[in-house]
Amino acid sequence: MKPFASLLMAALLAVPAATAFAQAPAPAPAASAAPAAAKPDLTQGSAKFTAVCAACHGADGNSAVPANPKLAQQHPEYLVKQLQEFKDGKRTSPIMQGFAAQLTEADMKNVSYWAGSQKAKPGFAKDKDLVTLGERIYRGGIADRQVAACAGCHSPNGAGVPAQYPRLSGQHADYTAAQLIAFRDGGRKNSLQMSQIAAKLNDREIRAVADYIAGLR
Repeated sequence: MKPFASLLMAALLAVPAATAFAQAPAPAPAASAAPAAAKPDLTQGSAKFTAVCAACHGADGNSAVPANPKLAQQHPEYLVKQLQEFKDGKRTSPIMQGFAAQLTEADMKNVSYWAGSQKAKPGFAKDKDLVTLGERIYRGGIADRQVAACAGCHSPNGAGVPAQYPRLSGQHADYTAAQLIAFRDGGRKNSLQMSQIAAKLNDREIRAVADYIAGLR
């Protein structure tokens, strides 16, 4: 009897474990991998740029109009961000908002990557009286006003940092100066960092920095 009782007790003790095992939830299926982002279509980007952007920014992204920025060789991620912010009103411009409203997300990506693939033409500093001041501010900032050196974010040669800080090298001085004034005076509000820096610059310093940037290689 004792062996039988022992076997019976062992069987009874095994039941809860077996039941628990049977009732345990099945493991969740592995999450499917997120679909890969579509690659930019440079052919479509070229066509859309020609139709929408070339009249103001040049056929190859090298604007010949000092008030309009050069887009060639600009970081595509930066261009996409600006187009998105024109479209949603975070960056204001009646002209650019109208154009950006026509673009889909795919259009923005295609146009931006195509423009970024074009070679930027060099610019030139024009004001010899200001270029020394501009270089000093760009490379060293203004310590007594806590103005950071432009080179710290945009690099010593103005190449910028992809996806973070735009390329400035060779940009039209008129355009750069206009943007710094807009940051300073509240007309452009899509970069708190730039607004805080520009708020500490006077008109002469802005012109000097913009002219120096135009000649950067």
